[in-house]
Amino acid sequence: MESILYQPLWRVIDQSTLGPSFEAKQSFAIDDALCHSVGYGESSCIARTWVHHNTIILGIQDSRLPHLKDGLDYLASENHHYVVRNSGGLAVVLDEGVLNISLIFPEREHNVSIDQGYEAMVDFVRKMLHPYGVVFEDREIVGSYCPGRYDLSVGGKKFAGISQRRLRRGVAVQIYLCVDGSGSKRAEVVGEFYKRSLKGEVTRFEYPVIKPETMASLSELTGKPLTVREIMNQFYQTLQRFGSVVPSGLTEDEAKRFDDYYRRMIERNEKAFDFN
Repeated sequence: MESILYQPLWRVIDQSTLGPSFEAKQSFAIDDALCHSVGYGESSCIARTWVHHNTIILGIQDSRLPHLKDGLDYLASENHHYVVRNSGGLAVVLDEGVLNISLIFPEREHNVSIDQGYEAMVDFVRKMLHPYGVVFEDREIVGSYCPGRYDLSVGGKKFAGISQRRLRRGVAVQIYLCVDGSGSKRAEVVGEFYKRSLKGEVTRFEYPVIKPETMASLSELTGKPLTVREIMNQFYQTLQRFGSVVPSGLTEDEAKRFDDYYRRMIERNEKAFDFN
């Protein structure tokens, strides 16, 4: 079966250089608006790249931690913003050394299975990192933050994690790639967040016990001073192997839908962090 990566046209929305004022709630609302466009046949497949500064992305389960406010106070003291996303998974760290990629596919004519979505992203990243000699595994890394079946790792050290969001007959496969910086320091922040949010309590949901040594960046793994900009160049070169590439922004209709999805994200977060 031919990979779903092969498409007549890839529309690229690059939001990797918008800076600290670009907040994560906007990103998740944008992907929802784009899922709608792709799912309803108003757009070709879309590849979106994005970077956020000093932000901890929490999962829905994280918002149910017994001492969440103490954990959030700690994140704020470390100058981290925090957001509850509208999909599954657990806490991850985003900063200027982490590149996020969303590949958005339609489900109009053929279903895109969960595994198909994950495997497409794994294949894409494998080709993108090939010039650096990165040979990675895709398996769960116990002790990492947001552990999952499709963790990407080298020598047991995780540098990327993949998630999916399905909405309006569109599928957004999202990955965060720790390009540079310290993977273990990022993991220490998440580990301390869980310690303060749990305070040793036993909960129905089992939260990960973070082992900082299980996380690393691509720069640490390759011994090369890689940058997000350099990986972005590889991103473009790789995507061109799978179809025509056209730079783009949000259409007028997508911008209107974004406003609605962004409002929903704001309401979701206000509800999650209402401690009254």
